[in-house]
Amino acid sequence: MEDFQSLVGRLLVAMPGIGDPRFEHAVILICAHGRDHAMGLRLDRPAPGVDLKKVLSTLNTEAPDDSADRAVLVGGPVERERGFVLHTADWTAEDASLAFGDGLAMTGTREALAAMVDPGKGPSRSVLLLGYAGWGEGQLEDELGENVWLTADAADRDLIFDAEYETKWTRALATLGVDPALLSGQAGRA
Repeated sequence: MEDFQSLVGRLLVAMPGIGDPRFEHAVILICAHGRDHAMGLRLDRPAPGVDLKKVLSTLNTEAPDDSADRAVLVGGPVERERGFVLHTADWTAEDASLAFGDGLAMTGTREALAAMVDPGKGPSRSVLLLGYAGWGEGQLEDELGENVWLTADAADRDLIFDAEYETKWTRALATLGVDPALLSGQAGRA
């Protein structure tokens, strides 16, 4: 049996011609990855017509005016009504946060939403995502073998948390030294 290599804390960067419009130019942070599953959050697609203030108001949570300037992202096509706060691990909720990678965490509670807008007590950086990307046993490994994704280090906090969504794919490729103009939508094996 071949050795398993977890991709937790790494980025998946979609190759051109991925064949699934839900993932064109996607940059996905892998939050959990075991032999039988993988789970990630897409970092580059704002949810149309939704901002943090609207979500907080809907949940009867205090929403500072500047929260209207913070986009909510489409984390993936699975459970799109479920929210996840991706944040730095300088704030976590006991028994609710999943710490992973190098100083990152994910929490799916109202407490995390309130912490997002509390500059004194919350995480230094955070973003709310609706839904996630998920893979069953062997599915992600098969896609990697078919050259559907490139993997990259996720050390750049700006790439993860900034609001420059339209450039995240190109910037993620640049961390690998890849020029997107030189990528082909055709997959192959040598």
